[in-house]
Amino acid sequence: MNYGARRALTQLIRNHPNRSLVLKSSQRWSSTYETRQWSTPLARTLADAIKVTGPIPIAAFMRQVLTSPEGGYYTTRPAGDGEVFGKKGDFVTSPEISQVFGELVGIWTIAEWMAQGRKSSGVQLMEVGPGKGTLMDDMLRVSLPHLLFSPARRREVFDTILTTGVISQTFRNFKSFTSSIEAIYLVEASPTLREVQKQRLCGDATMEETEIGHTSTCKYFNVPVIWVEDIRLLPHEEDKSPFIIAHEFFDALPIHAFESVPPSPENQPPQSQDTIMTPTGPTKLHKPLKPANTPQWRELMVTLNPKAIDENLPNEPEFKLTHAKASTPSSLVIPEISPRYRALKSQPGSTIEISPESRIYASDFARRIGGASQPPRTKARNASTQPAAPAKRVPSGAALIMDYGTMDTIPVNSLRGIQHHRKVPPLSAPGQVDVSADVDFTALAEAALEGSEGVEVHGPVEQGDFLRTMGIAERMQQLLKHEKDEEKRKTLESGWQRLVEKGGGGMGKIYKFMAIVPENEGKRRPVGFGGGIEL
Repeated sequence: MNYGARRALTQLIRNHPNRSLVLKSSQRWSSTYETRQWSTPLARTLADAIKVTGPIPIAAFMRQVLTSPEGGYYTTRPAGDGEVFGKKGDFVTSPEISQVFGELVGIWTIAEWMAQGRKSSGVQLMEVGPGKGTLMDDMLRVSLPHLLFSPARRREVFDTILTTGVISQTFRNFKSFTSSIEAIYLVEASPTLREVQKQRLCGDATMEETEIGHTSTCKYFNVPVIWVEDIRLLPHEEDKSPFIIAHEFFDALPIHAFESVPPSPENQPPQSQDTIMTPTGPTKLHKPLKPANTPQWRELMVTLNPKAIDENLPNEPEFKLTHAKASTPSSLVIPEISPRYRALKSQPGSTIEISPESRIYASDFARRIGGASQPPRTKARNASTQPAAPAKRVPSGAALIMDYGTMDTIPVNSLRGIQHHRKVPPLSAPGQVDVSADVDFTALAEAALEGSEGVEVHGPVEQGDFLRTMGIAERMQQLLKHEKDEEKRKTLESGWQRLVEKGGGGMGKIYKFMAIVPENEGKRRPVGFGGGIEL
């Protein structure tokens, strides 16, 4: 992609969130509307748009409240009291709970690189939605003196590791791996978070603007750290091995929601008529209607709440969900892309949630790893500006997806809002509430396999099982053994238990891991998904 095309695509991505929410300056509202005290400035912007265009899809609402340059949750939150992650923010992620989480992800990356033949060059580390950069930071400085696997489950692997001395290595002094890293790529839409990531990963190194984003230098070893706002800005290269990390990324991508409804009168077939001869001449014979038996999808849309906007009643939310009165372009196309969705259409009352953008990313991951032997079925908007993925002679690289969602069912009614570590209505205080939805892991697997014939998908597996298999208990024993401060010991103990516990407030069951790796005809399963390490 030449410089001009890259800049054009960058501007398209930057400007996209607001294109559908342009307000006609000539529009005028009632005095109640004009004088209303809105929860946030973005709430007023959204309300103005809905007044002009009518109800908007949930996906459009999510895109605005999370990434709008004018009040979006991730793009404009200031530092300090406006932090998103951690105790001062609205929620805590696994990397923020314990450094061991990132260490184990780093170990998984090294193990997969080793299993693929220890490629000596062209390795790319990629992370989408890097947050504060904590996970990548822990990966880059990961230490490996602990067990990679539970001895009970991987005794033979454990013995091999002990005898070969691999456990004495570190990520930074694992020279054969670090010397193969060509660059670190971070896909980040927020300028605020980009600066936080730069400080954590690059320290005092300068950041410069490039034709596709920004760049600096990693403080751990001399490789460039490159930021882009969308993964489509990164070229697909046949000779590269991308290792892609996606932690709590897909849950924040916009969803569309649909419900199957019985056929409505306007969808009935035209009344059939036969002509018969009578003593007074030809007469039309009207036959009774045959009821249509094909339900239709109706999209759930975000609209204004009259009780709050018109009647100005207290404690009423400004926005609510409503069914589209007729088919929308999305309801005619999106639920038809998979037989999983089509199978539910015939059952009125069935509801489904679909994230087209999630499928785009999963397909992109797969094509970077396995190449594209045929045009991908899942295409991004404005795909004509995106360079085609070349066929890859030898598939290489991997993607590790970590998120919360359903194991094998289609998500339903999962839209949620989080603020100050508490659940709140997802349509409230736009721009000040984290809005997310369950990840459909089966849909990600479908998109990956459709995107490339050169990959296979493993998982999902529950987070607790994955971390235990990777040796979290043994690693924590080592940390606790050397920690003398009782308060820090309690923090370490409670942190790792929260990561693996499957009941109460634990994250071990809710969160899942999925891997996309090169297709190998079932000869090898990746570490953490039933396989061992290959040295």
